[in-house]
Amino acid sequence: MDIHKILQKARAEGRRALTEAESKQLLKRYDVPVTYEIVVKTAEEAEKEATLLGFPVVLKGLGTRLTHKTQRGVVQLDLKSPQEVRQAARLIAERAGRDLEGFLIQPMLSGRREFVAGLVYDRQFGPVVMFGLGGVFTEVLSDVTFRVAPIDKKDAELMLDEIQARELLGPFRGELPANRAQLVSALVGLSRMGMQHPEISEVDINPLLVSTDGEVTAVDALVVLGEKQEAETFPPPVPARDVGEFFYPKSIAFIGASAHFGKWGYFLFTNAIAGGYKGNIYLVNSKGESIAGREVYRSVMDIPDRVDLAVVTIPAEHVFSLLPQMEKKKIKNMLLVSSGFSEAGEEGRALEERLAKDAREAGILVLGPNTMGVCNPHESFFCTYHHVRPKPGYTALVAQSGNLGTQLVVFAVNAGIGIRAFCGSGNEAMITIEDYMDAFAIDRLSKTIVLYIESIKNGRRFFESSRRVSHSKPVIVLKGGRTPAGKQAAASHTGAIASDARIFEAACRQAGVILVDQPMDLLDASAAFSSLPLPKGKRVAIMTLGGGWGVITADLCVEYGLDVPPLSKDIIARIGQILPPYWSHGNPVDLVAEMNFDVSMSVLEELAKWEGCDAVLHMGITGRRYFAKHMIDSAAAADISYNSVYFEELLALQEAFEVRYCEHVVRLMEKYNKPILGAKLISEQDMETIFDIEGSSYKSVFFLTPERAVKALSKMCEYKRWLDYEGFPSFH
Repeated sequence: MDIHKILQKARAEGRRALTEAESKQLLKRYDVPVTYEIVVKTAEEAEKEATLLGFPVVLKGLGTRLTHKTQRGVVQLDLKSPQEVRQAARLIAERAGRDLEGFLIQPMLSGRREFVAGLVYDRQFGPVVMFGLGGVFTEVLSDVTFRVAPIDKKDAELMLDEIQARELLGPFRGELPANRAQLVSALVGLSRMGMQHPEISEVDINPLLVSTDGEVTAVDALVVLGEKQEAETFPPPVPARDVGEFFYPKSIAFIGASAHFGKWGYFLFTNAIAGGYKGNIYLVNSKGESIAGREVYRSVMDIPDRVDLAVVTIPAEHVFSLLPQMEKKKIKNMLLVSSGFSEAGEEGRALEERLAKDAREAGILVLGPNTMGVCNPHESFFCTYHHVRPKPGYTALVAQSGNLGTQLVVFAVNAGIGIRAFCGSGNEAMITIEDYMDAFAIDRLSKTIVLYIESIKNGRRFFESSRRVSHSKPVIVLKGGRTPAGKQAAASHTGAIASDARIFEAACRQAGVILVDQPMDLLDASAAFSSLPLPKGKRVAIMTLGGGWGVITADLCVEYGLDVPPLSKDIIARIGQILPPYWSHGNPVDLVAEMNFDVSMSVLEELAKWEGCDAVLHMGITGRRYFAKHMIDSAAAADISYNSVYFEELLALQEAFEVRYCEHVVRLMEKYNKPILGAKLISEQDMETIFDIEGSSYKSVFFLTPERAVKALSKMCEYKRWLDYEGFPSFH
């Protein structure tokens, strides 16, 4: 029967699901290998056809309402005679009752390996293909992987290799390897089905059986129908240059300016002034008078000059009366700090939708509401509640939580990470996370895009935008709301309705997005991507001041998917000429507490030029001045012959070495085009991660722990693999 006729028949009968027989007819048309089967009406016919087919057989109850047959007990396996078929048919009829419409007879296939494949229509991303370990373990182990459709054969191959049980696809206890071509064809077929039939909401093939000879067969299948998916209404895309204007205002009106310390209307304009903003600032408050010794206008209409940006902190209900004034004054951009919109519940959500509609009609673009503000250090423009002023840099940071975003900016300041721009995107009534990504994609000063996301407005657009941007700039994402508790907190915080976390993560990996687990991971990855060349592979050489750190770092590398290859005879010989005979003679290279400055620099260069590695981790080489300082303090307290000049010179030598070592690291990266990063021996107050070297695009990067260094490097390797897979050259 024609595919469309099968679907039309089910619709005409008011059914939400196809029968197993209909489902398999449909799947067969999309290259899914299905088992041979015969449909009969009566027990007598079942007995006759089973005899003709040959034993053993499987007998199943068939009916439009028998969608969960195993739970209903209407599947009887390994029937070896006509009598067993007759008894099984009687048992199935009793259990199915009035839902029984016939029987399905199939040959009994042998095979111990069961997989699951399927298709689900996700509200955000559309059709999504799934593959994983099947049978009774599907729900318990949840060993599955996803891909947003459409997918090709290369995508399907990757899916097969991503599940934890992938070894079952190879030779298994005397059974031949699974026919990968059949599996790939089935997954690509499911993708094609999802793109061509949006009215199909779910496909479940379980088990997808692998027989002893490796052949793959869909033994059971269910196709579920939903309403035909009409195109959802999403916020219209905002031109990238319009988003960029929020970071380059030549004049600002602070509407709701306050003279009271502690008020938003006070902190925002004082931050802008103290931060060195060079444009014109106008304070607006309906009471007039003066604030901070500055003239206050009762209305934006009273401002005599042009205004590029309105920063609004007045109560939500008063914002609507402001729109006509802004329209007359030709103020196109509003930074809406005010809360009381969608984060406050359904009433607030309706208010926010009305605001977006009215603002759009007035030609006004709203950033927010419920935003923590924005900053652009390159223009000395700081307009955030917390007075944090990072140095200019190349990391664009957008956060759907203003508080978390501001905290990340503080961490960036302490770590020495420069910021291209920061934005707390708030509720995203008009400008969404996808708009920010597209804006920073064309921004020449942005090298890395860092996002904290709780929800997305348009999943398909997010997927396509991030995939496009990732070809030229790393996109690093921390997703909030990954657990049920997190989803609930996100919903109460921003009114977000999160898509399935696993599908979101799969879409990100497919698009080349670098996913991290913790807030600090965002900045660690940003520090690495913005300062180091990309590794060509995942082989790591390790150099440490002591053996323990080498053991820990090697373990961490393996745990995070990196390789620690053995040293070649040639490099062992070269390092042996530098270190004492009792050095480790392996990777990691233990410097055996050798304190000679030149030794560590020489060994590092040997590792950097070694063709057997793609990156170098160095542990504990810097940070020794902490110990030196305290040793000198102890000497001063205990030794009456203490020579202050000698010890001051000793401390100065240590500090000079660390500067020279940082420069040496950068020169080696320029020479050998490999990332070289490390961890400090210890740190007191110096929390900086990045050390700028004048005249170089690379920087020296030191983390406070080996784990942070290894995690950051693993993300770079993961991203490089994605670029290679996509066929794009490294852009560093």
